[in-house]
Amino acid sequence: MSASPLRRVAVLVLDGAKPLDVGIPAQVFSTRASMPYEVRVCGASPGLVAGGDGLSYHVAHGLEALAWAELVLVPGYRLPDRDAPPPAVVDALAAAHERGARLAAISTGAFALAATGLLNGRRATTHWHYTRALAAGYPLVRVDENVLFVDEGSVLTSAGAASGIDLCLHIIRGDLGVAASNHAARRLVAAPYRSGGQAQYVPRSVPEPLGERFAATREWALHRIGEPLTLEILARHAAVSPRTFSRRFVEDTGYTPMQWVMRARLDVARELLERSERSVEQIAVDVGLGTGTNLRLHFQRILGTTPTEYRRTFARGE
Repeated sequence: MSASPLRRVAVLVLDGAKPLDVGIPAQVFSTRASMPYEVRVCGASPGLVAGGDGLSYHVAHGLEALAWAELVLVPGYRLPDRDAPPPAVVDALAAAHERGARLAAISTGAFALAATGLLNGRRATTHWHYTRALAAGYPLVRVDENVLFVDEGSVLTSAGAASGIDLCLHIIRGDLGVAASNHAARRLVAAPYRSGGQAQYVPRSVPEPLGERFAATREWALHRIGEPLTLEILARHAAVSPRTFSRRFVEDTGYTPMQWVMRARLDVARELLERSERSVEQIAVDVGLGTGTNLRLHFQRILGTTPTEYRRTFARGE
């Protein structure tokens, strides 16, 4: 089988760029056998870009990289509510989107996307410290301050730097499937998947030990995904009442416990479809959904496709 063409990614470094925000997409999408991406780091022009936190960046490419890319990532930068991106940058981002490229912002990079007008009428997020400034500066943007990232199809935004990892993994899941995303997460020693609906930070009213206990319960459940997992069983493991567990779980993950369990079951099913030759019926049993009919029903309802079509799209060829 001939090698698939590399997917073209541009990382746009603006003045005041935050080092971690720049490093995340550059590392996540760096070209390797498991990640079929080609990355070009660029700026408003080639050369030195003054960054934040005492670092600067020497970029090899200018805005022509945006005309080349299929995916453009804009890392966060300092003082986004005060310093608008240069008009040439705004025009190049808009032109890339018009040509069909996806635009994705990490943290305050959302301000650069907002300056293009492409976020008008769309949901978007940014670092919690700047959500009010984004809403005030761009009142047509539907700012959501309580999520890790927002996927609006061709335009995506994320909260602080760590959620940039979640956004990048989310993009890989859509491009290459669950197995590739999980592989990338393991390489980064990151959580395999945190939903975009998860809160940016745990409310102060939630005791830290309880948050740790719920994380342990989720990990415990993932190792028993083929077994019955009810609200009562999960709450019992966390040593809290079902009512408390349900309320705190939504605050922690953005999902009800049973929604989370269903998505976890589907994630395991997706990886089995990608990496094994097991039948749909066998996979349904393996992930605790019982029958192929049940698996197909939930696959269509949540993912908008069928197990067979998913396997045809993402199965790994030899």
